[in-house]
Amino acid sequence: MNIVYMGTPDFAVAPLEALLQAGHQVTAVVTQPDKQKGRGKEVQMTPVKECALKHGIPVFQPVKIKEKDAVMQLKEYPADLFVVAAFGQILSQEILDLPPFGCINIHASLLPAYRGAAPIQWAVINGETKSGVTIQQMEKGLDTGDILLKREIPVEPKETGESLYGKLMALGAELVVEALPLIESGKITPQKQDDSASSYAPRLTKEMGCIDWSKDAHELERLVRGLNSWPSAYTKWKGKTLKIWEADVVQGQGNSPGRVEQVGKDFLDVACGEGILRIYSLQLEGKKRMAVKDFLLGNEVDAGMVMGG
Repeated sequence: MNIVYMGTPDFAVAPLEALLQAGHQVTAVVTQPDKQKGRGKEVQMTPVKECALKHGIPVFQPVKIKEKDAVMQLKEYPADLFVVAAFGQILSQEILDLPPFGCINIHASLLPAYRGAAPIQWAVINGETKSGVTIQQMEKGLDTGDILLKREIPVEPKETGESLYGKLMALGAELVVEALPLIESGKITPQKQDDSASSYAPRLTKEMGCIDWSKDAHELERLVRGLNSWPSAYTKWKGKTLKIWEADVVQGQGNSPGRVEQVGKDFLDVACGEGILRIYSLQLEGKKRMAVKDFLLGNEVDAGMVMGG
């Protein structure tokens, strides 16, 4: 099939590579504009653009894909189907109607659960035991289109947002290659989504990583895992930001939320609203990520001190 592929982050690279390896003709890649990043403000290409250029595929980077000139440009690329994976812009009905087979989306959740921008991380934060990938026929609503193909995988007890991201990226690549010949031959029966069973996964922000120690330790442990590696869960320690990278829940109840209850050789126990969060790995502002035992070599921490201030 002739495909116009739309995607931006590294999540979208694996499916693009898989489509090319399967012999599909990708006539163009549409991705977000390059951005300046870092202190040096160097212009950085999107991961999907880098992949496209490596394979000699034309790249189109519209600021707003709904605008008339952008739509006219899209019409120039031969396409039986548009494949979308974490593109980052909403497509208009006019665009959805351009290719004969319409547009399909590789969505990293078991729709109708977790429609929206950050389904992977929210699945971990909310303590889901399973996740997966859905190939859906796109329509104007946000991830509301008919389901074409869906496959689930377990969410492991110590899964992080980053580890689940990698698994679902690989699954998305596998599933889209499986779906395309079925779509082309008409062997897929689209399934309507049950809107009453839907949930929403809003975009992540740095602010949501701020730890509220009055919450349950289990909830905070999931937050730590879900926001690993971005934007990360964090607290304040002596006026500086302290990121928490690895933690567990231990039995017991502390005196007050945020209070350091115990300082071990390689852990810190911090009281929560319910239960205690045992921290094993952290990162102080301006420093590298490190194990607690290394952190304690250069920082004095005593029981009774309070985090979050």
